[in-house]
Amino acid sequence: MIEKLHETGIKSEYAYLGGFASIALSFIAWLISRGKPGDSKAQSDRWGIFIGHWAPTFFAIGIALRLEEKK
Repeated sequence: MIEKLHETGIKSEYAYLGGFASIALSFIAWLISRGKPGDSKAQSDRWGIFIGHWAPTFFAIGIALRLEEKK
């Protein structure tokens, strides 16, 4: 799969940017969710954690793509 991503022109930098973007999106989603009246603190925490789990995946794909680029 990583080889196919590399062949389509996806670079490791794109995956790293996706990882950092998901961290930022996680924080923004958490802030927005906390600001809504009637939403509980636990729900806003779950939104932030859910989106925050994407970052390690993007970083792992970035590392795999970096290794593929060095071949």
